[in-house]
Amino acid sequence: MSLFGKFDLGRTNRSVLSAWWWTVDRWTLAAVLGLAMLGVVLSLAASPAVASKIGLSSFHFVYRQAIFLAPALFVLLGVSMLSVRQVRRLAILGFAGVYVLMVATLVVGPEIKGATRWLSMAGFSLQPSEFIKPLLVILLAWMFSEAAKKTGVPGRSIALGLYGLVAIVLVQQPDFGQLTLITIVFAAIFFLAGLSWFWIAGMAGLVIAGGYSAYRMVPHVASRVDRFLDPASGDTYQIERALEAFRAGGLFGRGPGEGVVKRVLPDAHTDFIFAVAAEEYGVIAGLLILGLFGFIVIRTLLRVQEEHDLFVQLAASGLIVLIGVQSLINIAVNVNLLPAKGMTLPFISYGGSSLIAVALALGMLLALTRRRAGGTLHHGTYTKRAYA
Repeated sequence: MSLFGKFDLGRTNRSVLSAWWWTVDRWTLAAVLGLAMLGVVLSLAASPAVASKIGLSSFHFVYRQAIFLAPALFVLLGVSMLSVRQVRRLAILGFAGVYVLMVATLVVGPEIKGATRWLSMAGFSLQPSEFIKPLLVILLAWMFSEAAKKTGVPGRSIALGLYGLVAIVLVQQPDFGQLTLITIVFAAIFFLAGLSWFWIAGMAGLVIAGGYSAYRMVPHVASRVDRFLDPASGDTYQIERALEAFRAGGLFGRGPGEGVVKRVLPDAHTDFIFAVAAEEYGVIAGLLILGLFGFIVIRTLLRVQEEHDLFVQLAASGLIVLIGVQSLINIAVNVNLLPAKGMTLPFISYGGSSLIAVALALGMLLALTRRRAGGTLHHGTYTKRAYA
């Protein structure tokens, strides 16, 4: 029996738990858990003022964040123990189920701020589009890798069809922030799979045409873009308060609990939690958050370089692009480098759907980047050499 009691994690143990412990990327796992803990701390800082303003108990969002964190960690650790084949199976079944829920939002979902993106279940709101993103990434990587391995497999056409199915629903909801994100990830996987310049030009033209159409046809998209380009053209209250928070926080911040922006920002605990962190804990806190995300991205890309399985390369790269780009978009909005998109900061912002969906994405990432024999990555088989 080891120091871990009944959970024997010794190198000679052949259990699933021990195999997972000695093959998973523990540095990435530690960084992810660090982000989760920061999310709880910043929820304590940002959410009480918002809850009180709308008539809820001060720690309403804090308690709910803690409640969501428990299943999120269960999903993260459980999924990270899967083999590559099991990750693919999870993606197939999960995508089918979640896509049905996405379509259901158009029929029975409540309209909130002009969008139907959520389903109400047992007192909780579920946003299916959060879960479809990592599942779609796995399927796209699978199709592109199969097309590259086997002549005659219509992998690219199937991948394009899957992307189109998701994009159609996102347009109908509408959720152009999520659509932009999955388009970037789709393009990244397509690029890594070796697309030609013809496809690059075609996709670039499609993105430009889609963006222009959204600007011309969807009023709230046009309003956000206009306010970003010309602040005098409309209400920029939240952005102005967020920028004031960065200026007030300085290098070391006002101190825990001393921030004022959380009292006036409606989305202080969600879209603008990065600004709350910067005001109370200073630029140092912002750099710490950026550093953790950057560490996860760089470490994943370095590990993927050692992999020879094209599917694992594409899937892990796609997942880390998903997490990295979503983080950058949220932070860029906070510092007024992008128009507001209503996108959360992974593992930091309040939100049950976002928290569990990010845990699913990172769990699959950890599963795909586990070590295996010979110094490459783990595909679900255990050997003693993998722990050397």
